Amino acid sequence: MQLTRRQQEIYQILRDNLDHYQQPPTYDELCGLLGLKSRGSLHKHIQALVEAGLVEPMAGLKRGIRLVEPGAEEGIPYLGRIAAGRPIEAIAEAEPMQVPDQLLGKGPCYVLQVSGDSMIDDGIQDGDYVVIEQQAQAQNGDIVVALIRNEEATLKRIEQRPGEVILHPANPAMSAMVYRAEEVRIQGVLRGLLRSYI
Repeated sequence: MQLTRRQQEIYQILRDNLDHYQQPPTYDELCGLLGLKSRGSLHKHIQALVEAGLVEPMAGLKRGIRLVEPGAEEGIPYLGRIAAGRPIEAIAEAEPMQVPDQLLGKGPCYVLQVSGDSMIDDGIQDGDYVVIEQQAQAQNGDIVVALIRNEEATLKRIEQRPGEVILHPANPAMSAMVYRAEEVRIQGVLRGLLRSYI
């Protein structure tokens, strides 16, 4: 689920003020932080954050909500392998995997294992695990999970131009892949990397 700018702002305020409040802020305190006059409009945004799994209601308490920490003990979903070479499909296995909080983005995240060597000049090697923040937009130059023609997913550095998307490898032996804009959907942006030396 894609958050609106306002919902992202509310979530960021909750994260930024985690240490400030001994208990989660009340709706009135949140309204004050955001400059909102109505609790009604705030409630709609909070409900979207609950549905996204970023906050949870606190039953029976006036204070309403608290953050769901993304690095909680259950881990984040491991969704299989993704190509960093020729595109292959990312397969949903949804096993939980432990990831340090420092490697997580602000929104929901998942882990994929890299297959291939097209991103080696960016330090991403075959067998590495990448932590991806789930989102549908990216900045030019971001390393993204791109779904191509609703069939195959690949890990590449993205360049977006009017009407086209270019997916750049980080390996001089490989060529960039050029697609029509409607053929590519961004599924997330790289936030962290895990590697085993065993």
